[in-house]
Amino acid sequence: MKHFLRMLIQVCLYFYCKFLWRCLKFVMRKLTGRCELQRICYSTKPGASRTMKIETSLRDSKSKLLQTSVSVHPDAIEKTIEDIMELKKINPDINPQLGISLQACLLQIVGYRNLIADVEKLRREPYDSDNPQHEEMLLKLWRFLKPNTPLESRISKQWCEIGFQGDDPKTDFRGMGLLGLYNLQYFAERDATAAQQVLSDSLHPKCSKFSKAEWEKKRMDKAIGYSFAIVGINITDLAYNLLVSGALKTHFYNIAPEAPTLSHFQQTFCYLMHEFHKFWIEEDPMDIMEFNRVREKFRKRIIKQLQNPDMALCPHFAASEGLINM
Repeated sequence: MKHFLRMLIQVCLYFYCKFLWRCLKFVMRKLTGRCELQRICYSTKPGASRTMKIETSLRDSKSKLLQTSVSVHPDAIEKTIEDIMELKKINPDINPQLGISLQACLLQIVGYRNLIADVEKLRREPYDSDNPQHEEMLLKLWRFLKPNTPLESRISKQWCEIGFQGDDPKTDFRGMGLLGLYNLQYFAERDATAAQQVLSDSLHPKCSKFSKAEWEKKRMDKAIGYSFAIVGINITDLAYNLLVSGALKTHFYNIAPEAPTLSHFQQTFCYLMHEFHKFWIEEDPMDIMEFNRVREKFRKRIIKQLQNPDMALCPHFAASEGLINM
């Protein structure tokens, strides 16, 4: 019986989306004298609410022109809008604001798709120790995080001091490729004070009432519970999946008046690092074995926040300066 009801609901939804919704749109146009795109632009405030409705309307349209408009080249957006206005028989002289609003929305929509491509390209590029540029980025990461401590050699146990697993960090970048290194360096360079503080906190004893000798004697975890660099790569994975799934559309459509860029993505990574660090301390896990549980709980909290169409993950720290445009 439950299976039958579920099937019935699905059939009803199909017919609603396929036929009734189109009929409703036709009736609304006759009553208001405006097409759906006009109604959205004139009745919905700028930002994620408007852009996501425009994106859905274009993608679900029966017109091939409207369907493909969400994936045109950025240079073709202006011409695409002219074609849409002509198709919808909208006079741009009488409705000048519509073209401006559509252009802003398409810049965000197309920009988001291009951002996914840019991020994916970095993720797929493996770290190459024979590439001087890759090596220089890695050495810069050390200098930004440990400005007063020289790195004795490229292959060194010192890398563990900033949270890598062994004496050569290149093996830790396999999951996220260069994207992990790009994000870590961005955080360490653009928000150096905060990054160094987070690194320091991750190495401090959980409970200051114990001396170092007592920690050794009790065999307790002497750190808050995570390795800075490894967690940074893990948070990169989280940011990547939020981006690809579309969850970050709410955030980017609210903060980027035009196309979101790689800098916006990296700034979001910085925010997630800040928030995860605070969340980890609040959760107060017993040891690193609880990392997956805490990470999953943190992921669900971020996704819930992003379900609010007015949400913008707006950090107030150095890395965000000049990047967020409200």
